[in-house]
Formats: sequence, structure tokens, C-alpha cells
Amino acid sequence: MSETRAALIVIDMQNGFINDRSRGVIPKVVELVEHWETTGRPVVFTRYHNYPDSPFERLIHWSSVQSPPETEIVPELAEHAGRAKAVIDKKIYSYFSSAGAALTEQEGWTDLVFCGLATESCVLKSAVDAFERDLTPWLVTDASGSHGGQPAHEAGLLVARRFIGAGQLITAEDVRIKF
Repeated sequence: MSETRAALIVIDMQNGFINDRSRGVIPKVVELVEHWETTGRPVVFTRYHNYPDSPFERLIHWSSVQSPPETEIVPELAEHAGRAKAVIDKKIYSYFSSAGAALTEQEGWTDLVFCGLATESCVLKSAVDAFERDLTPWLVTDASGSHGGQPAHEAGLLVARRFIGAGQLITAEDVRIKF
């Protein structure tokens, strides 16, 4: 992978997305981030911010994650976010807000390794958007999860295989080998 420029993108590991169905992914994301930091490659965190009259409120009837503490990165990762290349605040599913897209282009990253919450929405959308930008997305299956539970996580993985290719779904152990 010497020809690639890779970044780890940690999607929406925020208090507002943690519940009994998603809490279990935190240690695996911490482990992945700690490993990635030892490689010297960049880590980027995203933080989703909902807002009044957003499409999430109007169409899905979901009004959470509008203010702290829901919008804050989980305590287990807060220190890592403080050392990250960037923390991208966004109001959309995807990492590819204008700030995320600009950072990726500015840094010349070719491979984006995605983990975090939620597999079936923000992680999936970010990976698909990377694919459509002619970048190489990697989705870390065991370092992603869903506050919707295991069925939602599995649905996200199923769709990801179709959208970005089954070979782009890897485990945290695969990340250690590939990167």
C-alpha cells in the first residue's frame, strides 16, 4: 500500500448515538484508532449536528443530537479526537460535507478507512460517497455498529457489499495487515 495515502475516518461516535445496541462497538473503535495512531497516518472524526426543522425532524420525526452532551464525542474517544487531524462537524449523513471533501482533496488521500456509527446510514453513505469520488473506501465491519441494533448493522453491511464491493469490507485485524 505504499502508493496509497490513507486516512481513518471515525464517523459520529457521539453520546447521542450510544445505547445498549451500539455501546459494544466503542472498545473496538478505540482499539482501531489507537493502532492507526501508531502508524502516523491521519485520523479524522466526524460529529453530526441535527437542527430544528431539518429533514431528519420533518421527514423521519427524529430530533435528537442537537446539542451537548448528545453531540459530544464519547468519553472513551474524546482524547483521540483532540489529537486528530480534524473533527468535521456536519449536518448530513456523509463525511463528505464541504469540509470533509475539501480536507480529503487537500491532503490527497486515496484510501479512506471508515468506522463508527451507524453502519446502515452515516458509515455506509460516507463509504459510497468515497466510491463515487473515485477514492477507495474501506468499511471496518467490527469497528462499526448501529444504535438500531444488529439487524440494522447487518443491513448496512449487505448494502455496502453491493455498493462498494465485498472486498472493501474488512475487519480491524485486516486493517493491521493492509495498513
